[in-house]
Amino acid sequence: MDWSRLICDKRLGMEEYHDDRRHTRSDFQRDYDRLIFSSPFRRLQNKTQVFPLPGSIFVHNRLTHSLEVSSVGRSLAHEVAIRLRDKYTDPALGRKFDDIRDIVAAACLCHDLGNPPFGHSGEKTISTFFSEGPGQRLRGEFTDRQWADFVNFEGNANSFRLLTHQFKGRRHGGMAMTYSTLASIVKYPHTSEHAGPKGKFGFFASEEEIYRCVAAQLGIPELSPGRFARHPLVYIMEAADDICYQIMDIEDAHKLGLLSTAEVKGLFLGFFEPSRHARIHKVMDGLSDPNEQIAYLRSGVVGALVENCAEAFMAHEPEMLQGAFDGNLIACLPPLLHNAYEACSSTAWNRIYCAPMVVDIELAGNRIISFLMNTLVDAVTNPAKNYSRLLFNVIPQQYDVTSEFPYERIQGVLDHVSGMTDVYALDLYRKLNGHSLPAV
Repeated sequence: MDWSRLICDKRLGMEEYHDDRRHTRSDFQRDYDRLIFSSPFRRLQNKTQVFPLPGSIFVHNRLTHSLEVSSVGRSLAHEVAIRLRDKYTDPALGRKFDDIRDIVAAACLCHDLGNPPFGHSGEKTISTFFSEGPGQRLRGEFTDRQWADFVNFEGNANSFRLLTHQFKGRRHGGMAMTYSTLASIVKYPHTSEHAGPKGKFGFFASEEEIYRCVAAQLGIPELSPGRFARHPLVYIMEAADDICYQIMDIEDAHKLGLLSTAEVKGLFLGFFEPSRHARIHKVMDGLSDPNEQIAYLRSGVVGALVENCAEAFMAHEPEMLQGAFDGNLIACLPPLLHNAYEACSSTAWNRIYCAPMVVDIELAGNRIISFLMNTLVDAVTNPAKNYSRLLFNVIPQQYDVTSEFPYERIQGVLDHVSGMTDVYALDLYRKLNGHSLPAV
């Protein structure tokens, strides 16, 4: 791969209007602004990240998480851009490297757009509806590839669809994002047939041709049928996400009392050489608020991770351009930082993700999403029923649930369910069960 092709401001669906003029505001900056003002992005404010929402203690939701990932991603991309300009002296490439910050910031902003309500368990609930739930009865209506899309439902692939699909009444090209921004969110650039045990893939069958078009424009090679190399900037977006969710989950757990101040201090101090501990303690001694002490430590941890991930990126950049790098930047950190990160990860799995308040929201979300899926899928597969006709009135017109093709009808249901906020899903669940009626 070649950086001169990988950084491209051509817009999906607006190729005929593309020109090479440099405007006051770059197309990558327009990507960022377009996302900020979009409805899918606003809906993230009421989607669970890990802990239940809302509450008296303000923990992260999908919106605040995405904003923080974007901030960290921009900083990391800035560090990488400086190093790339030192390595490649071509002035034309240097100007392209200046755009990396805005590409990554936009990609980070939209990396979670396709995630359903109620946290990561929402993805599993949708996929298991087809693999082990009522959806199994539909298997004979789909090709192997289409079925693989459903039983491996993936928020990443759904984000790509949300950005590129022409929903009813919308323009060609979806949100008309630049090719480079679109490629930079695809963490798993392969079809669902290559999803593997973890069920990860980058695009549904319905968007495969769009991804192929993006890959061809940017010079991203197809390594084997249905499997592509990653765009190098994906590694930066992924690292920013890894840094934020791991470190911020620890900080949120501290605010909620799941982890003590001493425990979190011990975890975060592990990211620094012992020779720096005395100075860090001196600064913390001047802060009487334990939350401020943890925030101070967290900012230093993020800074250290950003700098070292930038170094790891440059160390493996030649392999990335060859499509031969099989790993992530966090795994390439120096031993001190890597061990400290793993300690945080282990604590999160053992103390946070199994906490009663987290499990409770997953159980409730499972019940709500399963009911909505069963009800809506039954409606689109049996449209002649009176109840089905009534349900069609509550499904937004942009979702094609009356298509002549079964695959598109089910995708319309998935578009609707995955786009719901926690509150909307709960409200619809109550209404369809007769537990909530409009005021008379």
